[in-house]
Order: sequence, then structure tokens, then C-alpha cells
Amino acid sequence: MKYLEIPLAVLSFLFYKGMKFLIGNLYTLYLIKDREKASRWRILSEETLRSPLSVPVLMTKGPRWNTHAIIGTLGPFAVRESIAVHLPTLKNSAKSWILVIYSFPDYETITNLDSNQIDSLEEWIEIPLKSGRYSIGLRYYDRTPPIVFPEVKIDGSPLAEVITVSENINDFCRDLIRRKNGFYLALHYYIYTILKYRESLGEDFVRREYLPVGAPDTEFIYDRLDGGQVLELEIEPSILEDYYVFLTLYDRSSLPVASGRVTEGEYCSERMENNGYYLIRLRPRSSGKEREIRSRKASSDPSRQRLAIRAREER
Repeated sequence: MKYLEIPLAVLSFLFYKGMKFLIGNLYTLYLIKDREKASRWRILSEETLRSPLSVPVLMTKGPRWNTHAIIGTLGPFAVRESIAVHLPTLKNSAKSWILVIYSFPDYETITNLDSNQIDSLEEWIEIPLKSGRYSIGLRYYDRTPPIVFPEVKIDGSPLAEVITVSENINDFCRDLIRRKNGFYLALHYYIYTILKYRESLGEDFVRREYLPVGAPDTEFIYDRLDGGQVLELEIEPSILEDYYVFLTLYDRSSLPVASGRVTEGEYCSERMENNGYYLIRLRPRSSGKEREIRSRKASSDPSRQRLAIRAREER
């Protein structure tokens, strides 16, 4: 089987690119046609996943599931000059949040608002933009209920009203692995392989494939994890003081098998049953210092990987 891994990975890579193009265009047409939904917050939830297109879209646009944040999207919508967002709603709903503005239909990151950078006391925060079509993605971490997605104005006119969601809305993430099938395995089979050969392929290529929509102002650490291994973390105390640290383990089809927040300097994950990979997200705290994060594999054997995470220097 090992002799087939690279040919199968190449086929998987081509299959993923083709499906991403096809499903992405179908989703774009859907959003353009359904203008009423474009002006309401769409919250990622069990209800969202009942739509036949939802999981395939997520598995091609943002396939490394964020199981730690409550996520809402809004748009697409036309803008002439600016977007305004009700800032107290963001601050009251979570201690850590990030709001990202994307171009449409390319989904390129244009700008973002981040809880660790915003100290304004204004009721509304205005974001100037060039004339065009945009969408919004909002992620709430470390929530402080009630959790409310804010009112949004476009060029001074109301676009979206507030919506309140349950703190337990992410419970569906625990059952995502049950959706595993041959289609999703074929889509993401190549990811484990490119992580295995990341030194030869180049870090820029591997990051683009692994994190096609990684949030700004978030540090990411990731690698493969073999079947039978656990991931042991050794984290410098100052990092835990200045960052929220979240870990997700994925099987080879890119569905999460385990996740949680890391709060101790020494941590050991669940054991992987099959080959897969992990993603560590480090979100800066509002009261923390922004640091240059470095990680290195301290040791590895068939039963474990040990990863040391350090802060080299303050920025």
C-alpha cells in the first residue's frame, strides 16, 4: 500500500481541486439567488448541516473544522463605501472574537477586526471598503452568554438584525466523524501525504493546502499524527498566559475525532486510531502580549509525538 500512497495522493489532490471548483460555483449561485438568506446571519449548527450542500461546501472551502468557535457568516452583499458593526455586541458575547471581511466570490481576506486589537468605546465601528461585493465571517471564542451576533449596517443602512444563539450550539461537532465516507476520504487523502513530505514540498504550499481560510491574527501549528500515536504538548507558561490554546485531531478524511482547550503546560491527547493530523490554534488574549511562537518536535516514536511550544521573543 505504501507504494500507492503518492499516486493516490496525487489523484486525491486533483479530485479535491475539481470538487472545490464545482461545489464552490454551485454555492455561489445559491447565495446569489437566495438574497433573503444573504441578509441574515447563518450560524454553523446541526440545523445548517441538514442542507445537502452544507457539508460538501465546508469540506472544500474550510475543511479543517474549527470545533472551538461559534461561527456565523453573512452575505454576500454590495457595498459602496463602508460596513458598520455594533461593537458592544461583539465585546459582550465573547472574550475572544474575530470578524473577517472577505471579497465575493473569491473569498480573499480583505481586512479583519480582532478582540485583542480593538479598544474603542464607540457603539459602532466602521470599516471603509472599496465598492464591491463582500461577505463576513465571525468567530466567537471563550463565550460570555448571552451569545449574540451583531447588527450590521451597509453604507449607513441596516442589513442584518441581531440573532441570539445557544452556548451548546457546537455540540454537533462531536458527531461529525459519523459523516465519514469514501467521498470525503478521497477529497482529503492527500493532506496526510503532503504533511509527511512537507520539507520537500515547501511550507508555503503545505500551508495553503492545509489552511485555505486560516483566520488572521491566529497562530497555527500542525502536522501529521500516525495511527497508534498520542500527541504530547510541552507549552511554555507565558504562552498560556497570553494565548488561548486549542487542539483538534482529524482523521484522514479531515473530520474531527477529538478536540479541546489546552490549559496546562503538560498535555496528552487521545490516541489516534488511524493515520490523521492535528491543528493547534493559538488565539491572543486581549490582555496578553503578542509573541513569536515557535514549535519543534522534541521526540517521536510509534506510540507518541512530543511537541515543545515556545515564545522566542516579544514583537
